[in-house]
Amino acid sequence: MGSDTLFAPSGALSALGGSWARAWSGIGALNPGTELCAQVLARYGEPTRHYHSLQHLAECLGTFETVRHLPGASAEVEVALWFHDAVYDIGRPGNEARSADWARSALVDAGVPGPAAARVHELVLATRHTAVPDGPAAQLLVDIDLAILGAPVERFEEYERQIRAEYAHVPGWLFRRKRRAILRGFLERPVLYGTAHFRAALESRARANLERATGGARG
Repeated sequence: MGSDTLFAPSGALSALGGSWARAWSGIGALNPGTELCAQVLARYGEPTRHYHSLQHLAECLGTFETVRHLPGASAEVEVALWFHDAVYDIGRPGNEARSADWARSALVDAGVPGPAAARVHELVLATRHTAVPDGPAAQLLVDIDLAILGAPVERFEEYERQIRAEYAHVPGWLFRRKRRAILRGFLERPVLYGTAHFRAALESRARANLERATGGARG
């Protein structure tokens, strides 16, 4: 995988084109979900979002496109990527749970068998990043979501600015303290990426990004 191409702005949004139709039909939905897709895209396009936005969704789906050959890649993972940040209310806990609930409800309404809808629900919950993901599908999904940590320096720095913009209401000193703690939490993990593919591609650069960000976040 050419890791730098994952974060290139050119063509990123084009990944959205065929992804929804492929994932939605692949999971067994009995309708095209066109209106639902528009609703999800509208959520990612909310003006309060700076990182958890259409750009992030497009990067995730573009990354998925490059790893569809890996174990765990499935329509369930692709659908989970669509929904993983579908609900994102700044300062309100439980966004992932509400996103997961929406995904499960929408899938059931579209005629998807309950077990598959439940698996997507669990996959979305894995993006809370509170536990080591279990199984190839969850590992792949979480690695895609965390691929931003291993982005080229310019994109990683943009990501940090985007996160700060989302929390512009938080005083600078408090934001820096809490953000540093979050990033140090990632850095202190034995490995950042659960799949060999992402470890080889992004682990080293992710750790360099995190070291630089946490070391420079004092004040």
